[in-house]
Amino acid sequence: MSQNPNATYGSASAGDPYLPAAGNDGYSVEFYDLELDYRVATNRLSAIATITARATMPLDRFSLDLAGLTVEKVLIDGVRVQKHTHSARKLVITAAHTIEAGEQFEVEVRYRGAPHPVRSPWGDVGWEELTDGVLVASQPSGASSWFPCNDHPSNKAGFRIAVSCEAPYTVVANGSLVSRMTRAGRTSWVYESPEPMATYLATVQIGRYKATAVASAPVPHQVFHPADLANHVAVDFGRLGDMLALFEKLFGPYPFSSYVVVVTDDELEIPLESQALATFGRNHVDGLHGSDRLIAHELAHQWFGNSLTVALWKDIWLHEGFACYAEWLWSEGSGGKSAHENAIAAARRLEGLPKEIVIGDPGAADMFDDRVYKRGALALHAIRLHLGDERFFGLLRTYVDDRKFENVSAEIFVEFSCAYSGDRAPERLVQDWVYSTALPTLVGQPTP
Repeated sequence: MSQNPNATYGSASAGDPYLPAAGNDGYSVEFYDLELDYRVATNRLSAIATITARATMPLDRFSLDLAGLTVEKVLIDGVRVQKHTHSARKLVITAAHTIEAGEQFEVEVRYRGAPHPVRSPWGDVGWEELTDGVLVASQPSGASSWFPCNDHPSNKAGFRIAVSCEAPYTVVANGSLVSRMTRAGRTSWVYESPEPMATYLATVQIGRYKATAVASAPVPHQVFHPADLANHVAVDFGRLGDMLALFEKLFGPYPFSSYVVVVTDDELEIPLESQALATFGRNHVDGLHGSDRLIAHELAHQWFGNSLTVALWKDIWLHEGFACYAEWLWSEGSGGKSAHENAIAAARRLEGLPKEIVIGDPGAADMFDDRVYKRGALALHAIRLHLGDERFFGLLRTYVDDRKFENVSAEIFVEFSCAYSGDRAPERLVQDWVYSTALPTLVGQPTP
């Protein structure tokens, strides 16, 4: 089939200039069903990924992202493929017959190996061994370290993640735990996440954890943690329900059915968000509320980043600016400094930093620069000062509800904000704070 001059091939890229080798076109994944058999002691994985996809063009050949693992067999709709080749990052599949545009098809990939992080300009990302367990943190391009996928946020899909490992360990993954069974010293855990999820947000966490239920309202939330941190965890995450309630008031209903926090026994450089889940290191738990700002930040990503997900990484300020602003909102709502005070302090700090970054398109090397976070938050605060609290938070709730579980862009947010406000001021403010290098001045006073 590869010799057919009329054959059609999906590109081995999603076309994102920040990650030109990640993602693929020619199809869209609708669901991932992952069966993972894992040995913690030896870091050995044997797995089957069943991927339900729909062709967006006639396909004779297409690719999936998969790094560092060995492919044993590939089937399409239960039939062996004509050919598959696997390079360092791409699994290229030649179908036995043309898949027509609009046709749904199922790809089964059997694979094995010792999963490990993949290298990226932002460090190693993906499947990572801990001292005694596993952490998966894939932003922005590490999902291919543990399952074959279309690894780009523009293709969100439902997930079922089943993991079998040694019985002493607890496995936590995205979504709801639907079954757990122990047999012959091994336990199988099955999680289902029907809400569309970007591949970089899919996670597996494995450790010797104790589960602590924090509260059941406004949604059930619990923390998995080392037993010796129980007292500190009870203090530091004791106000998680209040935080959820505040963000529901400001942003609208929490998007998922539950929220889970994992505290690893290892220290971590930074906390990490996944869909309906966040991961902290033991160094982030002190029993003194020392990480409240970080807890608020990761929680806010459930709305901004996980439910509403950028289609291109250049718009990452829509994730990090909102999450940073949520830190200020929690401070304001819990009796600390007001968001306006935090905004003024952030603007003063930015005054002393270089101003060469356009945060609306910062470039791949600077997409996680703190100036992207702070200027994004300041853009939101400037819109709030213009609209006043009632209209600003009404805008956010309406925007979140309208774009729930979808991909977003700066253009979508700006047009939505202008339509809601009835004027073009949000566009001008975003232009000044997001698409200009010069640092604007905050204009206006917060609503009394």
